[in-house]
Amino acid sequence: MSHELTTGPLWTGDYYNEGSGKEGLDKLKEECGVFGVFRHPDAASLSYYGLHALQHRGEESAGMCVSDGSQFNYHRGMGLVKEVFTKDLMQTLTGDISIGHVRYSTSGDSKLTNAQPLVFKYRDGDLAVATNGNIVNAPTIRRELEQSGSIFQTTSDTEVIAHLIARSSKGLVEAAKEAFQRIVGGYAFLIMTNDKLLVASDPHGLRPLTMGKLGDAYLFASETCALETIGAELIRDIEPGELLVLDAEGLHEDRFDHHKHRKALCAMEYIYFARPDSDMNGTNQHAARKRMGSRMAIESFVDADLVTGVPDSSISAAIGYAEQTGIPYEMGMIKNKYTGRTFIQPSQELREQGVKMKLSAVRRVVEGKRVVMIDDSIVRGTTSRRIVNMLRDAGATEVHVRITSPPFKNPCFYGIDTPDSRELIASQLSVEEICREINADSLEFLSPDGLIASIQGDNQDDPKGGLCLACFDHDYPTRLDFGGEEKFGCSC
Repeated sequence: MSHELTTGPLWTGDYYNEGSGKEGLDKLKEECGVFGVFRHPDAASLSYYGLHALQHRGEESAGMCVSDGSQFNYHRGMGLVKEVFTKDLMQTLTGDISIGHVRYSTSGDSKLTNAQPLVFKYRDGDLAVATNGNIVNAPTIRRELEQSGSIFQTTSDTEVIAHLIARSSKGLVEAAKEAFQRIVGGYAFLIMTNDKLLVASDPHGLRPLTMGKLGDAYLFASETCALETIGAELIRDIEPGELLVLDAEGLHEDRFDHHKHRKALCAMEYIYFARPDSDMNGTNQHAARKRMGSRMAIESFVDADLVTGVPDSSISAAIGYAEQTGIPYEMGMIKNKYTGRTFIQPSQELREQGVKMKLSAVRRVVEGKRVVMIDDSIVRGTTSRRIVNMLRDAGATEVHVRITSPPFKNPCFYGIDTPDSRELIASQLSVEEICREINADSLEFLSPDGLIASIQGDNQDDPKGGLCLACFDHDYPTRLDFGGEEKFGCSC
């Protein structure tokens, strides 16, 4: 994950602050996806299919770096994986070690220089870095490095880790440990040299990262669906604060952080980001989202004729709500899967109707019916209002909105693209006011306790579910301890 350093609202003091500056953001954006291969003769092809499976995590750029043991072969480009990597190009990416990346930037700027993996020359040869997440103290470290002579090639916070490693007098592994001990944030890193692969997760495990095997080869991915795509066996999740080193001698398990922190995977992975066929912390996303819908029905039942989910992320929850209530689940909305990127800028009038490019109501299903509309979250509220009005225009007599997460009140500091808190509707209005604002007949959110119970399922060991819940409610802050600093666990 990368972001542009600006002098605007992104940065306040030494740390990343709320708001990306992207206009019109009304849906939380995936954080990026990483995929790594160690010691497989077809590393590039495996990375291609792995990145394709992670495409939902970032559609702005894609990149891959492959090592044949003596040199790097790499390519990065703007656009989707299938657009960036052609058949002829793939034949040039030879080697048995690779790291790949799909990117969604958390800043307003998206350009090729920030596409990952970032590739550098340093004293011991070549170095490539790919990450999913956010280094919140990158501005401070960057200023220190620049004042001591470092020259940065990009505006990406990811480049900070490369400079810290390159400037260290220690070997790669110890230099990486020192670098990770200096940075603050939520991240999953893949770092590659000509003959080594380093894999690391932040001290709280905020960003997901899993390990698998295919024959004798090791593979690493942001989500298990990427491992499943290529037929790899899932081994385990990378633990918080863990540093894996893979070299000619095999896999070495190490740590850069030896403190005991509470695991706090981003709750939005379960609610929205991850594909429903992925597993995290041993929990299947589809099953967790069904439980969210079921719990939503228990907490906030409403009599209606049908239940429909906003595709695609809310369909599992809608099925759970329908099964719990006995109200039929119907496909009341259809998603146009070909809306991707467009080079034609619509007029303002058409832009206001833009939701219809992505979603269409099925008139014959919703006409004359009382509809329960299930969605995963509300950010600004503009999209929710358009969807409710779209269902009304298609003839729905009532539209009851049920959100399978608590109100999203606080910006994220750890790599999710969220608007300024002043633009988060739940931080400004009450539930009743939001209901009127989106033109719904009723509106209810899932409780924090309901969310935790739904995600945990049968695993009740952690009272907070091993989750970061800081974006939802100050009554459920996640106090994350970064060397005594607790200010980043919530926006207070």
